[in-house]
Amino acid sequence: MSWTDERVSTLKKLWLDGLSASQIAKQLGGVTRNAVIGKVHRLGLSG
Repeated sequence: MSWTDERVSTLKKLWLDGLSASQIAKQLGGVTRNAVIGKVHRLGLSG
């Protein structure tokens, strides 16, 4: 799985909507909870 622009946009939207990393991973498919957490951190969205 690669982080395409579309997947990153979806991740940002779902994160800002308040979904958990596990919920986002399920919606995106092909990605783990930890991958979501790592990407959120690298994008500066955490906290």
